[in-house]
Amino acid sequence: MRFPVILFDLDGTLIDSGSMILASFRHATRTVLAREIPDEVLLANVGGSTLHEQMHALDPARADDLVACYREHNMPLHDELQSCRGMVDVLERLRAEGRRLGIVTAKRQAGIGLAFRVLPLAHLFDAAVASDDVARGKPYPDGILRALELLDARPDEAAYVGDAPFDVEAARRAGVHSVAVTWGGIHSRETLERTGADTLVDSPEELLGLL
Repeated sequence: MRFPVILFDLDGTLIDSGSMILASFRHATRTVLAREIPDEVLLANVGGSTLHEQMHALDPARADDLVACYREHNMPLHDELQSCRGMVDVLERLRAEGRRLGIVTAKRQAGIGLAFRVLPLAHLFDAAVASDDVARGKPYPDGILRALELLDARPDEAAYVGDAPFDVEAARRAGVHSVAVTWGGIHSRETLERTGADTLVDSPEELLGLL
């Protein structure tokens, strides 16, 4: 067993939420700012900083209004939320092998709960660390280190799997093996290639073989 502990990002790694996130960003910026902002700008910081920080980068004076508008639009979309293709099987296989699994996400705990009410995945995880559980979000290592503490694990026992540059940097700072996945639809493969991740994978099957 190469990694007895596997930590996962949530959006774009386990749940197929990229299109929902983009739609809610578009809605918020069009409604509050009456502006058209390129998709790559809207998604640039997804997976790292908090939603409020992302909105502050778009318009500091209207950040609170943007967050409120985004969340009002985004929450009902979760009724149609799906897991990323093949990832439930990966999680179940890893659990059957005796791995300890955790989540480290830029979502708040409320966001994790919202996703898990739609997708019955909570029973597969031994720990879930959200942005409101730590002082600093990704790319800082605080969330990963907190998850390792909860799982009583060392960094050299663990891998962190995510779809964003911030995931790779957080893993590097925490001293765990970094795995970048390309199916999230939020960050491009070219962006992920530039991160210098320990491993880059294109499918859940490839991920399972690596772990």
